[in-house]
Amino acid sequence: MLEARLPSGQVRLRPLTQADRHVWRRLRQANADWLAPWDATPPADSHAQPRSFPAMVRAMRRDARAGRQLPFVVEHEGDFVGQLSVNNVVRGSAQFASIGYWVDREHAGLGIIPAALAMAVDHCFGPVGLHRVEVAIRPENANSLRVVEKLGFVEVGYAPGYLHIDGAWRDHRIFALTREQVVGRLQDRLERSEPHASQE
Repeated sequence: MLEARLPSGQVRLRPLTQADRHVWRRLRQANADWLAPWDATPPADSHAQPRSFPAMVRAMRRDARAGRQLPFVVEHEGDFVGQLSVNNVVRGSAQFASIGYWVDREHAGLGIIPAALAMAVDHCFGPVGLHRVEVAIRPENANSLRVVEKLGFVEVGYAPGYLHIDGAWRDHRIFALTREQVVGRLQDRLERSEPHASQE
């Protein structure tokens, strides 16, 4: 699972590596205000220490080797423009994972994240062998709500105080898909709903 590389038109998912350090830092600094309302943060009483980029990548790749996570870079026309992570992979009778993502503000609205999410879901339902994937979104996050709407995710619940974000515990709407709800590939569904999405 660790080395999966998933292309779709001008959008590609590839594994996050230590070589991404400089562009990752540049993008995160440039998008700090843009991402602050959506990025998970440790609560004050958690005593969690900020991790360096090398430590973050090591932890993600360790989880990937153990089958618990898939940490991807989102590329558009060969440029690093964001991240997508398949997190909290549960095997056994659940065969479940959650997916989170972020994108550079200058690349928002170009159809990149819907394509990336569709690729990730197809990969999860195909080679990874999962049965269900979930995306949790703050009710105020109109951009992300449009992403799951485009892809036909089903709203399955509302989670009060789901994640600590920007200084407080924030509610989230929960959207999910099961393998049975996707006929063929989710990428095909996206291309049918937006014929030019892969060309954006």
